[in-house]
Parts: sequence; structure tokens; C-alpha cells
Amino acid sequence: MADRAGADVWIYRGTFVLIAVVLFFVRLLPLGSEAGHWPGPDLLVGVILAWVMRRPDYLPVWLIAMVVLTEDMLLMRPPGLWTALVVIAAEFLRGRVALTRELNFAVEWLLAAALILGLLLAYRLIFAATLIPQPGFGFALVQAIGTVICYPVLVIFSQMVLNVHKPAMGEVDARGRKL
Repeated sequence: MADRAGADVWIYRGTFVLIAVVLFFVRLLPLGSEAGHWPGPDLLVGVILAWVMRRPDYLPVWLIAMVVLTEDMLLMRPPGLWTALVVIAAEFLRGRVALTRELNFAVEWLLAAALILGLLLAYRLIFAATLIPQPGFGFALVQAIGTVICYPVLVIFSQMVLNVHKPAMGEVDARGRKL
């Protein structure tokens, strides 16, 4: 029984990496690259937040860091900055998993929205402090709002298709620890 539960965790980790690879591929496709088009949402951040709120054991910190650092390299962002911010947001949620288990979806959505906007502001403030040129604030804000709007879709996809759900009261992991 414990071997099956441990295998499930690795299956979900592999599924997350597969989702990330698909998102990388789609993001690198030269679609809609003309100037003036709306930026798309950051679906990877939405998936990370949704999964960490539901099953933090599926996404260890090293996996989040590895995937987001790979995204930094592929999108030619400053390596490690967005990774560090996303890891901090994920660990903030992981430390409050007992609280988020009891939240209804509206409050969870507000928490995710606050984290996404906090990530945006922190990223922009660090860029401003180091005098690195950055795209317009409006485009970054539209991307953050798009991510917030897509969050419920990502949660529904995670729950209905991938069966990533919040643990029930008294549910234990592969080692018998409470989730």
C-alpha cells in the first residue's frame, strides 16, 4: 500500500513536469508575436499555486525551482529571480496548508490573486531597484490579471482531470504522516 502511494506521488510529479514542458512549448511557439497583442496568462504559476494549495507533497521545492529555473532560461529572463519569487510564494502556501485546507474556493482564489499580484510587484520592484529595463507595467498587469482569471479553470482541470484534490481530514501520506 505504501509503495503504491509513493508511486502516485512520483506519477503526479512527472505529470507536473509534462504539463510544464507542454506550457514551455506553447509559450515558445511564434504565435501572436506582433506588437500590441495582449500577453497570455502565466499558467505555470497558476498550476503551481493550485497544486501547492491542494497537495503540497506532489510539488517539492526542488521540483518547483528546477522547472521555473528552466522556464527562466528558455524565456531569457534573469536566471533565478522569478524562480526565487515563485518558490517563496509556494513555500508561503506550503506553510499554511492546514489553513488553506479549510478555505472555501472564493477565499482561496483571493489568496492566489494576492500572491500573483505580489509576485508581479516584487519582480517589478527588484527590476526597478537594479535599473534593469522592463516592459510596460500595463502588459505585466494584464498578464497577472489573466493568470488570476485562469486560476479557477486550472483548479477545475486539476481536480476533475488529474484528480489533484485537497486532502480529506485524517488522510495520511505514504509514510503515515497526516496531510
